[in-house]
Amino acid sequence: MIRVMLFLALVALIAFGVVWVADRPGDVAITWQGYRIETSVMVLLVAVALVVAVALLLWSLIRTVLRSPDLIAMFLGHRRGVRGYLAISRGLIAIGAGDAKAARKFAGEAEKIAPGEPLALLLHAQVAQLAGDRTEAEFAFRAMTERNDTKLLGLRGLYVEAQRRADGEAARGYAEQAAKAAPSLAWAGQAVLEYRCSTGDWTGALAALDRNSRYGLIDKMGYRRQRAVLLTARALAIEETEPDRSRSLALEAAKLAPDLVPAVDLAARLLIERGDLKKASRAIEAAWAASPHPDLADTYAHLRSGEAARERLARVQGLAQKAPGHVESAIAVARAALDAQEFAVAREALRPFLREPTQRIAALMAEIEQRDSGDEGRAREWMARALNALKDPAWTADGFVSDRWMPLSPVSGRLDAFQWKVPLAELGEHRATIDAVEPIQPASPPPSPPPAQPIVEVEAPPEPPVRAPEPRAARRSTALPRPAPRVEAVIPLVHAPDDPGPEPHPEPEPELPADARRRLRSK
Repeated sequence: MIRVMLFLALVALIAFGVVWVADRPGDVAITWQGYRIETSVMVLLVAVALVVAVALLLWSLIRTVLRSPDLIAMFLGHRRGVRGYLAISRGLIAIGAGDAKAARKFAGEAEKIAPGEPLALLLHAQVAQLAGDRTEAEFAFRAMTERNDTKLLGLRGLYVEAQRRADGEAARGYAEQAAKAAPSLAWAGQAVLEYRCSTGDWTGALAALDRNSRYGLIDKMGYRRQRAVLLTARALAIEETEPDRSRSLALEAAKLAPDLVPAVDLAARLLIERGDLKKASRAIEAAWAASPHPDLADTYAHLRSGEAARERLARVQGLAQKAPGHVESAIAVARAALDAQEFAVAREALRPFLREPTQRIAALMAEIEQRDSGDEGRAREWMARALNALKDPAWTADGFVSDRWMPLSPVSGRLDAFQWKVPLAELGEHRATIDAVEPIQPASPPPSPPPAQPIVEVEAPPEPPVRAPEPRAARRSTALPRPAPRVEAVIPLVHAPDDPGPEPHPEPEPELPADARRRLRSK
């Protein structure tokens, strides 16, 4: 609207000027070289306007002729750029579609049209990767590293290629170059941290983690957690050689992450060796409230050497009050009660978890039955049930189950990957088998068989011994946290010499009574 108003105002001004000159006629006389020209003012103005227009037209033609080489070069460059853009675009689309032949064709066109251009180099490298030509891909990425604008892209490509051929040293070198050139580059900072960890260079890993935090590559909570994990790994590595330094590192890690069980357990054990029992007990109690774990219960139970079993039971019962109702609290109390010969206390602690027991709970019940009443049949039933019981939690990372905590996942190399949980891959199997197992009530007598059906006596296999608790010193590892107890070692599977083992899906035997079928299953 404003432009229209300005245009109308300009037209009105010009019209006003023309009318003003027309209303005031005058004569103009020009004498030059003996010639005399007389005309009106209006005609003179029109002639001057024509002369100016012709002069401008001539200047434009001369200027166009003089600039024609540059204009032609600009046109050809623009045309070449459009063709190169189309070739690169089509090549990238072909790579995304997996068409190696078309991608190679467009990459050749792009290299001819725009040699040395960043996108052309990238297309060339990706075509080589799609075709499986690692040598050609590395050649293209190395060409990128020679240019300032594509150096980081080239280093990233060389890093990926080094990982594919399992050349850890080369990959580490490329990552360090990228991190040095651009400290805020996330993949480079993470790669340097992972390679420091994989080689056990915990001091270098801590330095890399601090640099990542300084450049904002990790949030504050993640930094505190990962630093605690690295400090714990460092403390475990020097536990035997530098116990004082290991204790200070473990205490710092426990302060950063109070729920990190390996850090708290190591700090508590080293504090106990130093004689600082009060500080050790406080650390374990705080960690138990956040994350109950068998290692913490074992360390807390043996806080004082040479202590009576009943005193240990009282201490463990106090610890269990920090996490009431938790299965680890019940198992810890039951284990301490067994050591103190308080079988009623052990039964009462495990009672809420007997409907769907885990393997450790079933093993403890078998030991209670054997040591309390001497009922070998019920102990055997509990041992058989332990074979099909729910799995207990274990240190698990990326589907890998370990008896001990590790700072890195052996599968992916990820830091702080291990979690204390039930292996997920086995949950469905154990959920299905637990439904097929008849619940055992400890206090109820065995059912009587029907009188009309004969009772088939099946010879029971030899009784597998229940393993006594190992000494505390034998269970503890000097460099790493103690392995979690494994039910397979507590209750070995024992068969008769000619018994091939239980079938995955046993056929029902309606002609046998209930107690005979249970005896068969116990085999």
